[in-house]
Amino acid sequence: MQANRLFEIIYILLNKKSVTARELAEYFGVSTRTIYRDVDNLSLAGIPVYTEKGKGGGILLLPDFVLNKSILSADEQDEILTALHGLSLVKKEETRGVLNRLSTIFNKTATNWLEVDFSDWSYENNNFYDFKDAILKRRVAEFTYFNSYGEKTFRRVEPIQLWFKSKAWYLKAFCLTKMAMRLYKLTRVKNLKLTDEYFTERSFLLPEPENSDETHERCDITMKLHVRPEMTYRVYDEFDEDMIFKHPDGSFTVTAYWPEDNWVYGYILSYGEYATVLEPEHLRKIICEKAKAISNKYVI
Repeated sequence: MQANRLFEIIYILLNKKSVTARELAEYFGVSTRTIYRDVDNLSLAGIPVYTEKGKGGGILLLPDFVLNKSILSADEQDEILTALHGLSLVKKEETRGVLNRLSTIFNKTATNWLEVDFSDWSYENNNFYDFKDAILKRRVAEFTYFNSYGEKTFRRVEPIQLWFKSKAWYLKAFCLTKMAMRLYKLTRVKNLKLTDEYFTERSFLLPEPENSDETHERCDITMKLHVRPEMTYRVYDEFDEDMIFKHPDGSFTVTAYWPEDNWVYGYILSYGEYATVLEPEHLRKIICEKAKAISNKYVI
């Protein structure tokens, strides 16, 4: 509490230039004796704060004082402001006040170098922000979850980390039912509730979730696709250069080592007639069967 008060005293002095000990005491709800002790501690820390008696006096900072000259280098200030700007994109109302205060203290303006929108196009979903709050405050969360097979379950978890993987947001959490780490896809979390129950950080090292509640057991395969020139933009957007071989006619052979699951099947089918599975043979058959099933639904 004292450290926060000292920091805010500096901020107030930078903005008001002069303030009385009584005003600070009333603002913080402490005695004037405590404020004078704070002034002494700031002086010992190298902050040029001093007092003046008489009319117009009070507690002041030396003219042209900037906090960064005593504590942080110019590069360190930029890094702090940049990090806070990125965080403000996640929770604007909570972070922008801190960003504005530090910008004043550092006598700098944070560069608006990044814009991120975590919402999708379909509906407003606050799960991301609620889980962020649960992680930071260590609150137990409860929710209904639908896995990739449509199975509905109730979950009580200790949220650990938000994780972005393969174009989607996931929650890493310790499941209190299975007493193990689990991975949950945020779009499949429904009826989220943050309880008034708090948890403490577990003393043991939590492993990466081996069996996700999002997917069942799956294996990795090396697949080769032939992609026509019409999909050039997707090839370069979605694959690394060392995975791509371009043919003289403008088409591509793409090689990828991916887990085989329903997502991969849907991904290949999203290319429509512009992609053909070359290897492995069993994947060719699966895609063929799924394409026929789709075609049969549109028989005229």
